[in-house]
Amino acid sequence: MLILTRKLNESLMIGDNIEIKVIKIEEGKVRIGISAPKNIDIHRKEVYDMIVNENKKASDIDIEYEKLQGLFKINEKLQK
Repeated sequence: MLILTRKLNESLMIGDNIEIKVIKIEEGKVRIGISAPKNIDIHRKEVYDMIVNENKKASDIDIEYEKLQGLFKINEKLQK
């Protein structure tokens, strides 16, 4: 892990297009601003962990092929 010290209004760069800037420091809290391309997802760590866990749970669902195939057949009949 890289550890850096930054003061108010100082920033750091990740690659050529992500800037993290110290916006405010008070009462033991640091407010940061992040400038990054729109295609880069930015989440707080606890939110990121929840997303990863939900995605993992969704991929662990056991679907019976025959039941799924039956649902597609019902859908095809309803569309006709």
